[in-house]
Amino acid sequence: MKIFKKLDIYVLKNFLGIFFMTFAICCFILLMQLLWMRINDIVGKGVEIIVLLEFLFYALLSVIPMALPLAILLASLMTFGNLGEKFELTAMKSAGISLFRIMRPLTIFIAFVCVGAFFFSNNVLPKTQMRFWALVFSLRQKAPELDIPTGEFYSGISGFNVYVRQKETRTGLLKNLMIYDYSNGFQNATVTVADSGRVYFTDDQKYLELCLYNGESFENLSQQQQRATRTQESVPYRREMFKKKTLLIDFDTEFSRYDESVMDDQHVSKNATELLHSMDSVNVLAHERSREQSTQMVKGKYFGREWKANRQVPPVNLKEEPKFDIDSAINRLDKATRLRVVNQAISKAKSQQDLITYNSIMLDDYQRYIRKHGIELQRKFTLAFACLIFFFIGAPLGAIIRKGGLGAPIVISVIMFIIYYIIDNAGYKLAREAIWPVWQGMWLSSFVLLPIGVFLTYKAATDSGLFNPEVWLKEYERIRAKILIGLQKIRNNKNG
Repeated sequence: MKIFKKLDIYVLKNFLGIFFMTFAICCFILLMQLLWMRINDIVGKGVEIIVLLEFLFYALLSVIPMALPLAILLASLMTFGNLGEKFELTAMKSAGISLFRIMRPLTIFIAFVCVGAFFFSNNVLPKTQMRFWALVFSLRQKAPELDIPTGEFYSGISGFNVYVRQKETRTGLLKNLMIYDYSNGFQNATVTVADSGRVYFTDDQKYLELCLYNGESFENLSQQQQRATRTQESVPYRREMFKKKTLLIDFDTEFSRYDESVMDDQHVSKNATELLHSMDSVNVLAHERSREQSTQMVKGKYFGREWKANRQVPPVNLKEEPKFDIDSAINRLDKATRLRVVNQAISKAKSQQDLITYNSIMLDDYQRYIRKHGIELQRKFTLAFACLIFFFIGAPLGAIIRKGGLGAPIVISVIMFIIYYIIDNAGYKLAREAIWPVWQGMWLSSFVLLPIGVFLTYKAATDSGLFNPEVWLKEYERIRAKILIGLQKIRNNKNG
């Protein structure tokens, strides 16, 4: 028992050191990817460092569910690859210890990690996502920090494009300015050119003041031109020359946070219980909408006959109503009446079609809402289960290839994770577009990778030379010999 206890501690110790290292590396890589995707939301906004640190903290927590399976795959590959490369795995097997017994302490540890990953996705991640997206929306609304470059158009001021040819760094004087003001629409744009100018912020930091010197402005008077057309006058534009002119532009530089309550009804901000409750509530609304649509179609005489007022649904037994020949009834009408009846029928059909289209859109919104919540609910389980699958892929694969270090394990891990990501993304899109049921789409990657993990574990436990070319060559020769023998028997039977 002491030997097994020391063995468990030794294997677990080797794994944990590598695991924490790879987990940190994976979090850093995924965090950099997330920052690259959100670079336009944070760069050039002039926000305080504490806001940026808060953004990084929430972003780091957001990438943990994706970094965890990749870190487990890489750590298990490196751990068992190192044991195989140092022949420690061979020594353990020679002592009668099976691969499953060697993997047992890590299997128990990974099982706890899977449970912890689920509770993290269910309890911590929704609150993190709520605050993260509220912060992202706040940063998007933040006006950019004013830094007008030279030699190019600057579009950081909403409704304006500013071009500056030269800028004196010491005095801040801008020279040879050209300003396009399209805040009232492109059809009513104003172009202003000036020899020089300065930029100031008002005391309350809510407005930008442009003080221009020695210039002229051209205003497109398209509205006046349209009115002048009636009086046979032509007023294409207005020209104004000035020695000094001041423009006051709305440019609020203060950072204001979005209220986090705007994210309360979003699927990313709910735990499993709240997701189920929301799905049930919307399902009830969808059924009520479907029932109302059916009732409106029946009450609106959509099916042709005018049912009696006290009858809620059409009669099931056709013998209750006399047969009615529509063609003969229409033919008995005169031409004017027939045309009026046909037009009324067409108008009624179009009205019903519009009603059905509207109800279809409403039902589609309900179904899309339910699918989003169902996808988020299944994701909480699939990401946790992926940790277990990647362990049973990485550990036996490391025992088979017997290569430690960061070379081969990183290459194999990246390839496996790309395969997982492609399959998982394909399943997500199939579920999102309602091509597949939500649970099938979200569990697609698990259904594909689980048999691979079982196969690799079996091959590693039976000491199969999965990546040994000689083994595959012998297998090829064996299959080829069987095929030749079978063909020879077929020829003999035909000749005999």
